[in-house]
Amino acid sequence: MKYKTALVTGGAGFVGSHLADALIRRHIKTYVVDDLSAGSRKNVNPNATFFKMSILSPNFPKLIKKLKPDVIFHVAAMIDVRCSVQDPPVDANVNVLGTVHLAHAAGQAGVKKIIFSSSGGAIYPETGRPPFSEKTIPHPISPYGVSKRAAEMYLDYEHHVHGMPYVALRYANVYGPRQRSSKNGGGVVAIFTDRFLRGEQISINGTGDQTRDYVFVEDVVRANLLAMTRNVNGIFNIGTGRETSVNTIFRKLKKILGSEMPERHVPSCPGEVMRNALDCRKARKELGWEPAVTLDEGLRKTAEWMGKHGKTR
Repeated sequence: MKYKTALVTGGAGFVGSHLADALIRRHIKTYVVDDLSAGSRKNVNPNATFFKMSILSPNFPKLIKKLKPDVIFHVAAMIDVRCSVQDPPVDANVNVLGTVHLAHAAGQAGVKKIIFSSSGGAIYPETGRPPFSEKTIPHPISPYGVSKRAAEMYLDYEHHVHGMPYVALRYANVYGPRQRSSKNGGGVVAIFTDRFLRGEQISINGTGDQTRDYVFVEDVVRANLLAMTRNVNGIFNIGTGRETSVNTIFRKLKKILGSEMPERHVPSCPGEVMRNALDCRKARKELGWEPAVTLDEGLRKTAEWMGKHGKTR
């Protein structure tokens, strides 16, 4: 199917802005919706049509019906697990109700496909051994994970009842240029790199032995584009299948940046998953996708970008 117009929610943010750039390079007319609560106006491609708006605004469904985009990439979300633990209603309001409003309006506007940025890090159970496949029964332990799973289920409802095609991409831990380095909503790679560059003390939660599956943002964008063009529907893991500890990330960045910063550990956070990695064989088979950027290469690219462009909080 040929897509001529796309809407990206959260398109001023980390993943969303890279995605909008890629769509524009493909000569697809791109609309960006972002309330700039976490994103930055400077991330928005000058060739995109930008609307400063929350996905919770009553005007947002009206905008979808007016624009009638061929495809919607739904990236906007409350992304911080700790904030979701502290305030579950806010998390649910954005991640669940925001998605419900979007999906309902998309069906009425004749949107051909929704591609949803979900979470592979927060949806799978603490028990069991990674890497987890899409067949693993979800068992989120944080409100954030619960809200992402609920959003997937609403999209599945829209598909089965109203015929709306969708793809939910369950990301591993995405990192790369433009990622926020604030404690709320920032990724560990961005936070550590920021602290190293500023010469500030870095705090590692718990033992630092907790593992994550780190996937570079360029690979995630490519997965979104394949999800758009391939005749597929449903849930796909997007990661590398490899576990890397937080301590390893600290030591790799320390070496890349030539720092003498000592390790400092603080108490662990409630709701944090100890081990995670994603089995992505389904994405390889049905999307033709697999990660291309190695962890060392991705960390170098991220550190170089943050060194040149300044450190974002």
